Amino acid sequence: MLRASPLPRYYQLREIIREKITSGHWAEGEVIPSERELGEQYGLSRMTVRQSVMDLVKEGYLYREQGRGTFVARPKITQQLSKLTGFTEDMQSRAQSTTTKVLGREMWAADEITAEKLRIKPGQPLFRVERLRLTEAEPLALETSFISFIGCENLLEEDLEHNSLYHLLETKYGLPPLEAEQELEAGLAHESEAALLKIMAGGPVLLIRRTTYTERNQPLEYASSVYRGDKYRFYSRLSRERERGRAES
Repeated sequence: MLRASPLPRYYQLREIIREKITSGHWAEGEVIPSERELGEQYGLSRMTVRQSVMDLVKEGYLYREQGRGTFVARPKITQQLSKLTGFTEDMQSRAQSTTTKVLGREMWAADEITAEKLRIKPGQPLFRVERLRLTEAEPLALETSFISFIGCENLLEEDLEHNSLYHLLETKYGLPPLEAEQELEAGLAHESEAALLKIMAGGPVLLIRRTTYTERNQPLEYASSVYRGDKYRFYSRLSRERERGRAES
């Protein structure tokens, strides 16, 4: 039974199930009790149980297989927002295998938005590369990067499927990515994005736009990425400044 609380009963059950998953009580790939069993255990209707379960399916904690039941999903990948890393570096730090598939590369005439981000003139040629990022052989993100520096056309010859772009920029071209400005936005996958990411069209995604700077605050890269919302989350630790008068008293 659930405890007396002003919180809705479906919400209480949802948080109980979430805690069982995050604590490891229910392991990845394990089938959870049926809606009937959960309803009997907690004194809830199957409709209420179904609402709790479907919320967690949408959030990526659970997945359902027709005729087999509801299973614990692989944990989402959590990335901190306080550190500038490339995808390959980030996954390697987690000891997870990664694969990159280059979908296209070219020299591209900068449009007005990209030119503004990189502080160049519209129409100026820059290097454009579109990559599909996979971890454990599962597609996770679709990234499009625009790179601007003298000699950026040499990137056309680089192996960007087996080498980190940021590592190449720093070690071979002497352009270390040092800082970045990043925007995050919730969105829905377009059909072409969904096909590459192996999700349903209209499924939840995280849209990320980042401008990366090298030495002397010089813009180096403008990138737009589409991350699967069911596989990725971002984490940031925030602090609040104390009020001056209260801190001094």
